[in-house]
Amino acid sequence: MRLPAWFSQHLAALRAVLVLTVLLGLVYPLAMVAVGRLPGLSDRTDGSLVRDGGGKVIGSRIIGQSFTDADGNPLPAYFQSRPSAAGDGYDPTSTSASNLGPESVVDTLSDDPEEASQSLLTQVCARSRAIGERDGVDGRRPYCTDDGVGAVLSVYRRDGLTGPVIRVVSVNQACPVTPFLATYAGTTVECARPGEDYRGGLVTPVRGDAPTEPAVPADAVTASGSGLDPHISPAYARLQVARVARERATDVATVQRLVDAYTSGRQLGFLGEPVVDVLGLNLALDRDLPVRR
Repeated sequence: MRLPAWFSQHLAALRAVLVLTVLLGLVYPLAMVAVGRLPGLSDRTDGSLVRDGGGKVIGSRIIGQSFTDADGNPLPAYFQSRPSAAGDGYDPTSTSASNLGPESVVDTLSDDPEEASQSLLTQVCARSRAIGERDGVDGRRPYCTDDGVGAVLSVYRRDGLTGPVIRVVSVNQACPVTPFLATYAGTTVECARPGEDYRGGLVTPVRGDAPTEPAVPADAVTASGSGLDPHISPAYARLQVARVARERATDVATVQRLVDAYTSGRQLGFLGEPVVDVLGLNLALDRDLPVRR
């Protein structure tokens, strides 16, 4: 007895599903696990974990981590990693960018912390200011106020986009505060009132007098694409050397030699930029230059 055409087609499809399920759902994953158990590969497939002398996992060579105290404050005796936008920081289950781009310059001000949010510009300004204070360098950046928010005005003109200026608001500085500019185009600058809508004005960033080349490098104030980058630039490491040397009661040259030892060059000699392994460097500091208490 010949089976109907439609039944034969469905039977063939079912056989294909079963075969592919076995091959791709069982055989292939088990083969990859077996390959990962080979000598020289097992460490990497487990996440490139780093363990202390007692065998306790203390980090990973491929995932960044914070070096902070219980309150989240940076530990001054350690080199600090770049910021992270992955979950609460370096969360491998929440790898993503902040989705904030160059046009993110206006904060959402609100008395409700759940509704308030910082623009990318203000995040960069606040981080740069904090690093400047911590490491004793000039933390100023273009388009940032002295109090560490984006220097952005909402400028209202009489005829919309034209005509004389009739009102100016420093949109990232919540009242009560003295705006970073007293006047703009002859009009007094107001502080922003949380919850008020200032989208009717023309968004106008103000560069200010910060140096063209900030002392704090870009990777110190921006998160990587995944939020898991375990490295920092040699420039950011150099910025921290004096602080770490002071906290560990040693000289700058000694700490810099360790930084150089944990600096990797460009991949294949031309790909990417040189980077510093923060976890490896901090472990070396604890081993060779323990903090004296």
